[in-house]
Amino acid sequence: MIKHLAVLIFLLGSAAAQVPRRDAEWPPPAILKMAQHFHDLCAPKTGVTDEAIKEFSDGQIHEDEALKCYMNCLFHEFDVVDENGDVHMEKLLNAIPGEKLRNMMINASKDCIHPEGDTLCHKAWWFHQCWKKADPVHYFLV
Repeated sequence: MIKHLAVLIFLLGSAAAQVPRRDAEWPPPAILKMAQHFHDLCAPKTGVTDEAIKEFSDGQIHEDEALKCYMNCLFHEFDVVDENGDVHMEKLLNAIPGEKLRNMMINASKDCIHPEGDTLCHKAWWFHQCWKKADPVHYFLV
């Protein structure tokens, strides 16, 4: 009985640890402010809804073509992706302010190297879902 209780407590603790962090400090307000410009450029171009962005960021991974193309648009606006849909990690990391944030991105990207997908939108989504799975607590999309 005690063994089962210990396993249950471990599983509940593990599940709680996977909840996205959302507070006054995370996601970093300065990054949210900077990213708003890119959101405002890409959302109208792709037709993505703010609800789809929020659900992917704070909720469950889901498939939505407009969302996938929004992610691709962001990569292109940030100028961190090539014509094949491969993210240039060095460019991406250089665009991230602060060593702590860069280290989080490095850790989340360890297994997110070769995107899969038939289109640039699908490859962009592949990166985002890979990063979200790797670090669901700190991942966010604006």
